[in-house]
Amino acid sequence: MPLNSSESSPHKWHFFRAGDIDQVKLTSGSDLINLGQLDQKLWMVLSCPTRGLEFDSRTLDLIDTNQDGQIRASELLAAISWTAKLLRDPDDLIRQSPTLPLAAINPASPEGEQILRAARQILCNLGKDEASEISIADTSDTLKIFAQTRFNGDGIIPLDADDDPTIVDTLTDIATCLGTETDLSGKPGIDQAKADQFFTEAQDYAAWQLKPEADPTLLPLAEKSAVAATTLRKVQAKIDDFFTRCRLAAFDPKAGAALNRQEADYLALAGQELTDHNQEIATFPLAAIAAGAHLPLEKGVNPAWATELASLQTEVVTPLLGKKDSLTEAEWLSLKTSFANYEEWLCQKTGFGVEPLGLERIKEILAGNSQEVVNALLTRDRALEPEANAIADVDRLVRYHRDLFQLANNFVSFQGFYTRQSKAVFQSGTLYLDQRHCDLCILVENPEKHNAMAHLSRTFLAYCDCLRKGSDEKMAIVAAFTDGDSDDLMVGRNGIFYDRQGQDWDATITKIVENPISIRQAFWSPYKRVLRWIEEQVAKRAAVADTAAHGHLTDTAAATGESALTGKYPEAKPKFDVGVVAAIGVAVGGLVAALGAILQAFFGLGLWMPLGLVALMLMISGPSMMIAWLKLRQRNLGPLLNANGWAINARARINIPFGASLTQVAQLPVGSVRSLEDPFAEPTRLLPKLLAGIAILLLIIFWLNYSGRLYELTGFGKHPSPEISASSTVTAK
Repeated sequence: MPLNSSESSPHKWHFFRAGDIDQVKLTSGSDLINLGQLDQKLWMVLSCPTRGLEFDSRTLDLIDTNQDGQIRASELLAAISWTAKLLRDPDDLIRQSPTLPLAAINPASPEGEQILRAARQILCNLGKDEASEISIADTSDTLKIFAQTRFNGDGIIPLDADDDPTIVDTLTDIATCLGTETDLSGKPGIDQAKADQFFTEAQDYAAWQLKPEADPTLLPLAEKSAVAATTLRKVQAKIDDFFTRCRLAAFDPKAGAALNRQEADYLALAGQELTDHNQEIATFPLAAIAAGAHLPLEKGVNPAWATELASLQTEVVTPLLGKKDSLTEAEWLSLKTSFANYEEWLCQKTGFGVEPLGLERIKEILAGNSQEVVNALLTRDRALEPEANAIADVDRLVRYHRDLFQLANNFVSFQGFYTRQSKAVFQSGTLYLDQRHCDLCILVENPEKHNAMAHLSRTFLAYCDCLRKGSDEKMAIVAAFTDGDSDDLMVGRNGIFYDRQGQDWDATITKIVENPISIRQAFWSPYKRVLRWIEEQVAKRAAVADTAAHGHLTDTAAATGESALTGKYPEAKPKFDVGVVAAIGVAVGGLVAALGAILQAFFGLGLWMPLGLVALMLMISGPSMMIAWLKLRQRNLGPLLNANGWAINARARINIPFGASLTQVAQLPVGSVRSLEDPFAEPTRLLPKLLAGIAILLLIIFWLNYSGRLYELTGFGKHPSPEISASSTVTAK
């Protein structure tokens, strides 16, 4: 729903006509703050993207409160309403100034008072205590604003937030174990979540480490339990496999041979160079399988496992069972049982993040008051959150003060675009190509996807890939050609694109969408098409004739050579074929008769012959011009922007006069001196002379026809009538 609507006091709006629609004219702060009263059906745009525009992206992100990448009408109205409440004079928005005078902030509301206080604090932090205005440059650099502050309301405290070395060491330990967050001052720090996680893990880890003191069975070999458990863990699966095989052999004696591996398996190894670390050997049983067999620990063991079994004997078996050179299955089960509680305790381990500090350091931290002090520091920082938010609001206010009027003039109306007083936010720069510069250039992310809708604009479009020389920067644009002709516009042609910052890019046409460009182009297009057709036909027939001549010459040379060798020459053919001559005569006679009929009809017009010539040209060019005029009237900016994510609410036409202003054709400067002498000019061609001669001949024939002498000489044309001449003489008297 529109904001700020009020039926009791309607605002008086002013509209201007552009693009064949009525657009609201925004000229005052009052116009802006009353936009909620304006029916949104009269808005040019209902939504626009936050990227791909020549506009401050930070401002757009602030207006885009739901962070969906689109600016909607309701969000623009909310931004204007918020800003207007914080300014003494809404007309300040019209000035679009990058600096905001402190005196312009309205302290009447608690929010305004807090923002004013925050603005002064920013200037104070920057060493500008006496400044009377604040700029975007002042509010943008938060590192400078908070460089000397320990507490700034962001919920993060730097590692040097306290002067006590013990607390600093604790904060450093937290950062070492869990990482850091970046404080507004730019320094590394910690937040409440990391502090809570650290002290919770420290307490859990300490409690876990103290459990063996209450239950000695958790450490069967005291401090050597960890090493012994690791050694046992390495061979547990293999020893379990050995005793399981022995039980199978006891179950069925016939299985003993198979459980010990086949002879073929050993033969496969016989041809290899074997070592104790051979992986295939490691897959064999630990020792010979037999019913009720003991596991040897020294002799008769698989060489690939000899080292591990020796470690087991030294670190586990001897300390718990005494010196033994073999193990029974019962002894093996007792060893596993001895470490069962240890393994269960190990699985309950917590506090992995703080473990690198060691138990002694963790006990030291927990014994002191570090947790209380760190929490107090974080609470102190969070207490300044309103001031931090106010500082952020100062940046927001300064940006809105500069940008809202410009955005409204590219959203509610296209005033700047249609008046040509300024470039619209969707105009990304200027393309120079084919002795023209195109102002309507729009950034596109995906040309193929964009063209799916953009072709409905009925505009001649050229998609270009742009590359910054000396860098890897690339972008794609679509340029609208709205004046001149399209004769030399083709895929692959190069030009230069200047972005809004004045940087030049190499531009190459990658795709063209054909549409009429101008009425002038449409007038000459039929003649150009005929000339191209004639050129193509001439070239085609010349190629055929050249091929035929080459073949004839080859055949003649071959025949001549053969005749010279044999002495036999072909009979000479007659030079003239009577039938051919007769046919040519008939054809020439027909052409002369047709030409005579045309000339008789043309000269029969008398003084109306020039109009007849104009009518003839209109008959040829008229249909093309009519089609072009109809299409040019349909040119529409909407599809070009809709394809980029805009929600255009009106048909933004690009008529012929306005289109001519968007594309400028090269012209010599006023007052230029032009020399027509070209030292390298081509020799004068016959065709212009021939055309001039034909024109002179037509004038002579016209005079002879008008005077009646053409009829006397040829029998064609105007017949001199004595009666008409006599009556004309009487009338004149």
